[in-house]
Amino acid sequence: MDPLIITCAPVGAEVMPDQTPYLPVTPAALGETAAAVRAAGASIVHVHCRNDDGSNTHAVARFREAYQAIRATSDLIVQFSTGGAIGMNAQERAAVLELRPEMASLTCGTVNFGDDVFVNDFPLMRMLLESMHRYGVRPELEIFDKGHLANARRLAREGLLALPQHVDFVLGVPGGLEATAQNLCDLVDDLPPDCTWSVAGIGRAQLPMAMVAIAMGGHVRVGLEDNIYYTKGRLARNEELVERVARIARESGRAIAQPDEARTMLGLQPRDAGAGIPTASS
Repeated sequence: MDPLIITCAPVGAEVMPDQTPYLPVTPAALGETAAAVRAAGASIVHVHCRNDDGSNTHAVARFREAYQAIRATSDLIVQFSTGGAIGMNAQERAAVLELRPEMASLTCGTVNFGDDVFVNDFPLMRMLLESMHRYGVRPELEIFDKGHLANARRLAREGLLALPQHVDFVLGVPGGLEATAQNLCDLVDDLPPDCTWSVAGIGRAQLPMAMVAIAMGGHVRVGLEDNIYYTKGRLARNEELVERVARIARESGRAIAQPDEARTMLGLQPRDAGAGIPTASS
């Protein structure tokens, strides 16, 4: 099997600081977390940003600070969220792409999200893809339900999305597809040819979904965005969730991808090939 690519999603948009003291809210905390999860075995960091009070923000200036902090402490692949938080408009969600992260998430369809609706209609998806093309950002396709794969194929037929791509199956969100091994196998069987894939299990599904993906040859996303517990009742640190998956993979005979190795596997440019993080004046 290929080496395992571990993505860490350390903060997200749903978990609040009063739920766990380990949530990296500030750019400095994100930088510290990046160093810790890199040491634990992560290759990719999936970035949401918060204000100092813990509220969600998609401000370009805040993402720039976070990007700089992560780059100062690690060689991780930096992947921005374009999902943001429920209720953010399309312009907010797309604006951070001007910072030219190596990757950005592209959610491939609207989905119920608890009692809310996470809107990702075709006009919005097309706009996000056009912005990714403009700034040279590689999409990661976020799949919450099987129909989202059909949406991705439609975008490919329209010429807006080149396949294959890296795909992340987000399973177990209330309103999305349940986190079961059968559902994961069904999704993998329906992938466009040559796509790489990872799975993010939500809540208590995080560890079992990771174990299934390790055995199947896929890749894994963990982190406090998706699950705040290490075991029942015991809060986790991001690096603990990464280290546990890395340990399980090694004990099952599967190597862990280093960030530059993951870049090659995902078809990204070498890290020193970019022009750096755009400044406020550029």
